[in-house]
Amino acid sequence: MWQTLFGFTNLVAVVAWAALLLLPRRPLTHSAVLYAGVGLLCLTYAVLFVSLVSGAVDPVPVAGAAPYDPSDYSIEGLRKLFGSDGGLVTGWTHYLAFDLFVGLWIARDADAKGFSRLVQAPILMLTFLAGPLGLFLWLVLRERRARASARAR
Repeated sequence: MWQTLFGFTNLVAVVAWAALLLLPRRPLTHSAVLYAGVGLLCLTYAVLFVSLVSGAVDPVPVAGAAPYDPSDYSIEGLRKLFGSDGGLVTGWTHYLAFDLFVGLWIARDADAKGFSRLVQAPILMLTFLAGPLGLFLWLVLRERRARASARAR
């Protein structure tokens, strides 16, 4: 079950990222990435999170690992959660959803500020592969144009 969900979430993310990188940026593309990509990943995450916390599904802990306690939000508690297939898939889905949302924001912001798709592509790929690094790079690169745009108003 967990392997299937892991494959599903990765497929959703890769298709949405491909659309963001390769398709024309029109309202339909933005909506598809937002709702069929980010929204579906958020819904999947919500179902997985509630299922794990409520104990409705077995997170399948690594052999010999202590059981997960949803009330334990310490490093050790989270280690127990991510030491299970269910916890790992849930956490990964969380990352996929947020990174895709950030990528969509970057793409829209870059389009609005006149950055070429060639400049955007490596930033979006970095966001896909290492979310906060791509976001940080975008924040640094956009700063000069954002200030110039604000002064022009």
